Amino acid sequence: MTGALFTLTFAVAAPFWALMILLPNRPVTARIIASPLIVAPVLVIYAALVLPALGTVLPAVTSPTLPGVRDLLGTPDGAAAAWAHLVGFDLFAGRWAWLDSRERGVPALVMAPVLLLTILLGPVGLGAYLAVRTRWVRRPVPTAAGSQRLP
Repeated sequence: MTGALFTLTFAVAAPFWALMILLPNRPVTARIIASPLIVAPVLVIYAALVLPALGTVLPAVTSPTLPGVRDLLGTPDGAAAAWAHLVGFDLFAGRWAWLDSRERGVPALVMAPVLLLTILLGPVGLGAYLAVRTRWVRRPVPTAAGSQRLP
């Protein structure tokens, strides 16, 4: 079952990445990516892997040591859980960057490689976006009361 959950993890996240990278200007993309629940399928997989092993996981994360974390991640269950953890957080960070880039007017051609970096090397992609976003100022979005959102 661990192998199937490992394989399923990226499969449930990939459609959201495809929307953000390949169809960034479509209204359907904006509607879907607007929901933070896009990470829910990955979180369910993570929970399915971690909760049964909580007795092993908690000591390793509450008092982490390099050998303890290595031993935890060196098992199929630990590696699959770590993969789900990475995929879930990378998707959440990519979603935030994509939404923020839309508000700032960052071109989709600039965002595509940033999002690819985020898929492959999460923190590097996030760092790249934090550098890229400095070139674009957030556009004010009118609220229902007619006031404007602060940058």
